[in-house]
Amino acid sequence: MQLALTLVSPEPGAAADALSLVVQALAGVRARVKEPRPLGPGALDLAVEAEDAPAVRAATEAALADRAVDLCVQPWNGRRKGLLVADMDSTIINVECLDELADFAGLKPQIAAITERAMRGELAFEPALRERVGLLKGLSADALQRTYDERVRLNPGARTLVRTMAANGARCVLVSGGFSFFTRRVAAAAGFQAQRANALIEDDGKLAGRVAEPILGREAKLAALREEAAALGAPLSDTLAVGDGANDLGMIEAAGLGVAYRAKPIVASQADARVDHADLTALLYFQGYRDADFVTD
Repeated sequence: MQLALTLVSPEPGAAADALSLVVQALAGVRARVKEPRPLGPGALDLAVEAEDAPAVRAATEAALADRAVDLCVQPWNGRRKGLLVADMDSTIINVECLDELADFAGLKPQIAAITERAMRGELAFEPALRERVGLLKGLSADALQRTYDERVRLNPGARTLVRTMAANGARCVLVSGGFSFFTRRVAAAAGFQAQRANALIEDDGKLAGRVAEPILGREAKLAALREEAAALGAPLSDTLAVGDGANDLGMIEAAGLGVAYRAKPIVASQADARVDHADLTALLYFQGYRDADFVTD
């Protein structure tokens, strides 16, 4: 079968420099590399004839273990997806909003430690969220806007990823275990067409220490992927999901292409591809987009 092997690096020329290593490694698993196709300064697309996609991925990963190059192996046909479902915190944006909000209450170290354990899959997401929100009871609701204004930034490539896919007919949905106060603003900034998240409850201008039920966690993110695909009449093979934490794992495993972005080990080990070095435009290169196709501003 024909596979697409895409190499992406933040360093111009790094993917091309790694080509000979990859060709040699793939020969060892009886895979034949066809003519490489440059996608951008740091991105290279290879058509590979092989019968064993996992072997191609394992051989390429081993060959590039000491290089700042991300890779994706998938069937050549059907790469360009019609639905993007993305996590927000530490994926589309640079921070965990709840941790930054906690900083205004002087509780960041305590709450961030719980967040880290939940994202690594060591704690169940829903009770961990209730516990963290409970610690913020009485914090002025003004801290929400301050957190957004002072701390939240789109990660590099996020807006280009979303706007390029949307311009090419894809539906782009932001799905977060965080809070709608932030997802509404981030979705607008990045160009998402829809967003789903949890709602913080306020009482007389202060946080009530509670989150509206039911909580949007791992199962709800997976349900969102399935519901959005069904609404489009699209198979799950036509979907792309990206995230970094354990509560993203369900949708990442179910999507046609599930990508771990700067992810926790439990997610990185299960995803179809990892982005550890490049920015979020790697997800466009994985789909075969060239940098000339990118929608930027």
